[in-house]
Amino acid sequence: MTLSVQFLTVGMMLASGLFIGVVFDAYRVVTGELRLPRWLIPPLDVVYWLAMTLWVFRALYHSNAGELRLYVFLALFAGSALYFLLFSQWCIRLIRSMIEVVKAVYRFVARMVDLLVVKPVRFLYRCLVILYGFLAATAMFLFKIVLQLLYPIRVLFRWMFRKLSPYLVVPGWLGKAWAWLKQWLSRLGSWMRG
Repeated sequence: MTLSVQFLTVGMMLASGLFIGVVFDAYRVVTGELRLPRWLIPPLDVVYWLAMTLWVFRALYHSNAGELRLYVFLALFAGSALYFLLFSQWCIRLIRSMIEVVKAVYRFVARMVDLLVVKPVRFLYRCLVILYGFLAATAMFLFKIVLQLLYPIRVLFRWMFRKLSPYLVVPGWLGKAWAWLKQWLSRLGSWMRG
């Protein structure tokens, strides 16, 4: 193994140690902000460490074909220690700021959706309900007026029918239909009045 490959491997392991620290802080902050149930934390820890192990071995494979040496572990540890000594607090503040920005954007989008979609739809629904009620009341009112206006004609037809009925020969089924229609009209009139 050449010296350049070893320097590349040390650099990759230092970077991997820094990356492990960044992801660890991001993971801690995000799980704290999400307030996940306590039973979910151990499985997530296992997933985190498996992902970081795969990341390190992939980086190691690309730098020196996957050869494990003592300096690999030392460089990985040094990268992590360097991150936690120098950059951890700054990175945590940055991650929290990014989370606050995401929350603010979410609140803004939710408010805009409520303002531009939900409230207009509710307003339109209420307007339609009011319009339907107004139209139904107007239709009932006009129907009652028409019934009142037709009352003299109905009385006239009834009087004419009584006068002419002795002279008319009505089939049985027509008489039954007429009786049913009179009964239905009587019910409708009593319903409209009361």
